[in-house]
Amino acid sequence: MRSFQFYNPTRLIFGKGQLEALKTEVPKYGKRVLLVYGGGSIKRSGLYDQVIGLLKEVGAEVTELAGVEPNPRLSTVHKGVDLCKTNNIELILAVGGGSVLDCAKAIAVGAKYDGDMWDFAQRKAVAQDALPLGTVLTMAATGSEMNSGSVITNQDTQEKLGWGSAYSFPAFSILDPVNTYTVPLDQTVYGMVDMMSHVLEHYFHLDANTPVQLGFCETILRTVMDAAPRLVEDLENYELRETILYCGTMALNGVLNMGLAGDWATHNIEHAVSAVYDIPHGGGLAILFPHWMKHNLDVNVDRFKRLAINVFEVNPEGKSDKQIAEEGIEALSKFWTSIGAPNRLADYDIDDSQIEVMADKAMLFGPFGNFKKLQREDVVSIYKASL
Repeated sequence: MRSFQFYNPTRLIFGKGQLEALKTEVPKYGKRVLLVYGGGSIKRSGLYDQVIGLLKEVGAEVTELAGVEPNPRLSTVHKGVDLCKTNNIELILAVGGGSVLDCAKAIAVGAKYDGDMWDFAQRKAVAQDALPLGTVLTMAATGSEMNSGSVITNQDTQEKLGWGSAYSFPAFSILDPVNTYTVPLDQTVYGMVDMMSHVLEHYFHLDANTPVQLGFCETILRTVMDAAPRLVEDLENYELRETILYCGTMALNGVLNMGLAGDWATHNIEHAVSAVYDIPHGGGLAILFPHWMKHNLDVNVDRFKRLAINVFEVNPEGKSDKQIAEEGIEALSKFWTSIGAPNRLADYDIDDSQIEVMADKAMLFGPFGNFKKLQREDVVSIYKASL
């Protein structure tokens, strides 16, 4: 295990009826609030009215930014930054899923920066400050409610880049499983794929002596796999929504990667795909991750074997380590397909015409991945295998 420091300042407020905590949390930061949300689902569900009502109770002055995209765009970030500066915003409140939260994080740092927030995504600058951010989560997926990461898409350049800073953690996040009831089936599935992928990115690392971290990862994977088939049949089951919501947070709040460096190559490969084709992130991961695994099987076959046995219950009797590992990879792909995820790029009408373009975008910052450093030819190979 490598030496590490753990830092997570987010106050997590979890459970039924916890929206009332807005009356306690918001006044800590000021009265002028920028409310950030997506395409209107929070209005249809009634959550918008609840939030506005609570903000009025504490005397908040609310400015709104609606219409955040599923792959949040830099142009929307710019709108939010302008609103913050024009209205002297003191607190940003993001109500929605991971995309809304990612956009709000970018607005928070951009509002305290004289240049373009895109500088942070391009590694040209490092954030030095941010407006405080609160979140009300409506979808279990990204873990953005309790981490500093964000992914933003620049439509002009067709780039989708991840970034983060010590200043982009939410100050508080309110998670009521009831607010995830209205997430449609496909987005529920994509969310569960995304959180499992986060766990797998941690699982595939090269650091020694990490039995606790590996055990944590396996427990979360098994828990999601137990709940997922039942949840897709019963989308308003509170206990299942609660379980999945908590798994999504724990998958990417810093606990699993203490003392290790996860891989994160598959996320980078997928970002290039959705930058060009604007597909759902979770759908892209379901397609690409098994092919990344097959491509890198020989890096540490024991790790793949352990996953196959401990998570997918592959019977090892009479099989080689490689056969066990390959069976585990196939089991993962079949599981994701069984709950409704895609398994080929062709499912999104993606052919080989943009493979070179996507590979160029994936290689923007050079070779990447901590389990195995991928070169351009590796990326091209994974894309071709995923067609």
